[in-house]
Amino acid sequence: MSSTLRFSAYRSRDKNSCLALFDENCPKYFAANEREDYENFLDTMPEGYQVCTLDEAVVGAFGILGDEADYKHINWILISPKSQGLGIGAQFMKRAIAAGKANHLKHIKIAASHLSAPFFAKFGAIKVSEQAHGWGQDMHRIDMELAISG
Repeated sequence: MSSTLRFSAYRSRDKNSCLALFDENCPKYFAANEREDYENFLDTMPEGYQVCTLDEAVVGAFGILGDEADYKHINWILISPKSQGLGIGAQFMKRAIAAGKANHLKHIKIAASHLSAPFFAKFGAIKVSEQAHGWGQDMHRIDMELAISG
């Protein structure tokens, strides 16, 4: 990749770009009924949520969030379909694992769909539960955990 990926803390000015990412990924990776939840999440100005830019355009967003001592959650990981295959997801996971180690976490919890679960499994996440239609019609929820070593 010739361009440089840049990560920065989510700011309110990123909201429309993040919602556009959601819309690009709906309905394949997110159920339409989740958009309002995502918008409400963004409105809270979540500490730990980041945007990823490539050539000044927001191409991804994700966060490692939570107040628990032993674990945190990966929240709302989105990548523009136009930017998939560029290694952005791998960079997200690398950053998540590094944050887990820096915070001495035992594991990171991931609420995935049946479509995104194989991606997280490539990094060692294991399925702990499954709920049919948990995110909406034909969008199955897979709860996963990624052990953090070190």
